[in-house]
Amino acid sequence: MTATSSGENVVRVVPLSAEEFRTRLPEALSVYVAAMRYPTGTAEQRRPMWLTHALRTGWRCVAALDADDVLVGLAYGYPGAPGQWWYEQVHRGLSARAGADVAAARLTDYFELTEIHVRPDRQGHGLGEQLLRRLLDDVRSARVLLSTPEGPTRAWTLYRRLGFEDVLRNYHFAGDPRAFAVLGRALPLDPGPASGQDSA
Repeated sequence: MTATSSGENVVRVVPLSAEEFRTRLPEALSVYVAAMRYPTGTAEQRRPMWLTHALRTGWRCVAALDADDVLVGLAYGYPGAPGQWWYEQVHRGLSARAGADVAAARLTDYFELTEIHVRPDRQGHGLGEQLLRRLLDDVRSARVLLSTPEGPTRAWTLYRRLGFEDVLRNYHFAGDPRAFAVLGRALPLDPGPASGQDSA
């Protein structure tokens, strides 16, 4: 367990089992909607997808809980593979821009950082980095890949600081009008700050 001072409360970063994730799903989706500034109804649309993700081989999740045991951040992911929606979307984009061989090479032996979100009022205290590091600790894949909306955000600053590089830029996933970037880097991550210190 990792603990840090964030705002007024001490926050613990802990792993969640699939069962714990399902129990806390309403909280997790609330954080997701707030962090991404989505309409409230988005939570119900995402619920079945997140439940399905939790059934995948190699799925793992960590959560940030405040002193009152309220979920204020989470991250989850799993090994990527052909047939998964994100894999197929990114493969299509990479194939169109760089060729099928490049796409196949970039999408081999990777861990997909599927979701990482911190409640807006808890951002800026290093929780994003703690969640990311804790999630990727001991992941055995050769690299980690993620997608994030284009534009200057705290997330972009974090990913660049941790060495994430461009894989695919200004890509439009099916069903979302925004432009996204796909970023990646080799694993493991470099050592981080000492436990209990804020990092961003």
